[in-house]
Amino acid sequence: MFANVDRGRYEPVAIRIEKDGRWLLADRPPSAASAADVLDQMRSEAARPRTGRDVVLPARPGDDTLILVDRRAGRTDDAEASAAVTGLALDVIFPVLHGPLGEDGTIQGLLELANVAYVGCGVLASAVGMDKAVMKVLFRARGLRVPDWQIVRGRQWKNAPAAVVNRIEGALPYPLFVKPANMGSSVGISKVHGRDELGPAIDRACEFDRKVVVETAVPDARELECAVLGQDDHARASVLGEIMPSREFYDYEAKYVDSHSRTEIPALLDPAMTDEIRRQALVAFDAIDGAGLARVDFLLSRATGELFINEINTLPGFTTISMFSKLWAATGIDYPTLVDTLITLAIDRHAEKQALRTSAF
Repeated sequence: MFANVDRGRYEPVAIRIEKDGRWLLADRPPSAASAADVLDQMRSEAARPRTGRDVVLPARPGDDTLILVDRRAGRTDDAEASAAVTGLALDVIFPVLHGPLGEDGTIQGLLELANVAYVGCGVLASAVGMDKAVMKVLFRARGLRVPDWQIVRGRQWKNAPAAVVNRIEGALPYPLFVKPANMGSSVGISKVHGRDELGPAIDRACEFDRKVVVETAVPDARELECAVLGQDDHARASVLGEIMPSREFYDYEAKYVDSHSRTEIPALLDPAMTDEIRRQALVAFDAIDGAGLARVDFLLSRATGELFINEINTLPGFTTISMFSKLWAATGIDYPTLVDTLITLAIDRHAEKQALRTSAF
């Protein structure tokens, strides 16, 4: 994305967030173009000495300072404690973050507190879009069909595993998918074909979240995706794409490690089904109060012809070769225009919010 920002309109600044919570002004702009490149870059960055500066966002729009704080402040060694102020202002943040703390409303809440414009969905939509259990409830309330599911709490599983297994088997047929409720990139997901696989799958999902979703598998499913751009009544749906995973399902390995998964854009579907999926994508986006961008994933059973909505991703992959950008390219919006549109939407949405009152006095 960094290389495709219009330098005539914007001055991009790369900020890196470490796993320990430090915000660093990157020593060099990001250059990864694919998932494999991202993994390689992450490993490389982890091995490099840290020379970047920790940052705290400006307190209000137009503030001409960015506070730089060394998080090691407080140590007895004075050389380790420092703070500085530079003349760098941030007008809008473009989060390119995935998973917990990145797309679950947490970073969005921080940006709201900092009163800085940011690209993408707000706190509510981000949180709901991340929580697969709550997401299903809202989708079903809007008339969208989702696979039947059960919720397992980590404490329930620990205290009464036999009762949990009996409840699941009484409600859902095998095969099943077991997922952490709040996780992305297919991390912690297992496909379960029988009771002997169910326990280990729940154990694995519980490593990543205190709440686990167990859902029935759609038989012989085609994996279809639709990108959404805009907000409110002006949201638009892209052409459709289809994922052909190299493994039994589109798991983490198939997404990021195995290079044999394929995509088909536009997806080969009859016009009526294409129109229906695009319609449902916009309904799903509106159901969570989406803004800016999202990618909505569907499952279409080859066995029965039934269509199910799988999930919505409020911060989908955003490289030039990610599904979101490829879907819009096939729809007629190139990557630089996509970036510019999202930034404009973020600034306009922030301006609307600034006009609102936050108290009665």
